[in-house]
Amino acid sequence: MSSKIYPSEIQAKDGEEQTKKIVRTWTVWKKSSMSFVGSDGFSVYDGEGKLAFRVDNYSRRNKYLLGELLLMDAIGRPLLSLRPQIMSMYDQWKGYRGSDGSNSKTNLKSHLFTMRRRSFVRNNDDIVEVIMSAGGGGGCAAIAADFTIEGNFKKRSCKIRARGGQVLALMTPKQVSPSMVLGKDVFSLFIEEDVCAELIMAFIVIMDRIC
Repeated sequence: MSSKIYPSEIQAKDGEEQTKKIVRTWTVWKKSSMSFVGSDGFSVYDGEGKLAFRVDNYSRRNKYLLGELLLMDAIGRPLLSLRPQIMSMYDQWKGYRGSDGSNSKTNLKSHLFTMRRRSFVRNNDDIVEVIMSAGGGGGCAAIAADFTIEGNFKKRSCKIRARGGQVLALMTPKQVSPSMVLGKDVFSLFIEEDVCAELIMAFIVIMDRIC
C-alpha cells in the first residue's frame, strides 16, 4: 500500500479556528483489508500508519439484506456490532458491544447506542443523532453524552459534536500536500485525545451506509 495514504501533519480545524485540544489523526481507507475482488469495507490507520480498525464486508448489498456489520481491531477481534433497523423511515441503526448484536439474550445488556437521521427527508446536509444507552456501562459509554453528526458525508466533510455542542471529531478530505487532495476513498479523521476512537469509527461506518 502506498505511503501516501498515511496520516500527514494536517492540523484539524473547526471553521477558521484551529482545534486547541490535543487531537489524534487517523486515515480511513474505504477498502476491505481482505482485498478480495468485489469486497467492501474500511481500513483505519493510526498516526504511525499502523492498521488500527477494520470492517470487512463482502458485498455492498441493500440494508434489508445486509445484516450485521462488525467493527474489528487490527487482528480481527470484534469491538462493536452494528445492525440496521429494517422498518425504520429514519435509517435507524443500533450498536452493540463485541459481536452480541445477533444474540437476543444479550441485546438489552450489551446495547451501546442508537443512531438515526433527525429527519426522514433526505438531503446533502443531513443531521444524524446518536442516543447512548443508559445501561451501556463503562468503556466507550463513559462519555455520558448524546452526539450529533452534521455536514456533507459524501464530500467527506463532517463534524461530530457532543450534546453541549463541542466538536469531538472532524472528518475531512485527505490532503497529502498543499496542492494535492486524495479521492473520496481515502479521508482524514481527527479525534480529540480523550474521545473513544472505536465509537467514532462506528459512527463513520453507519454514516457511510445511511448516506
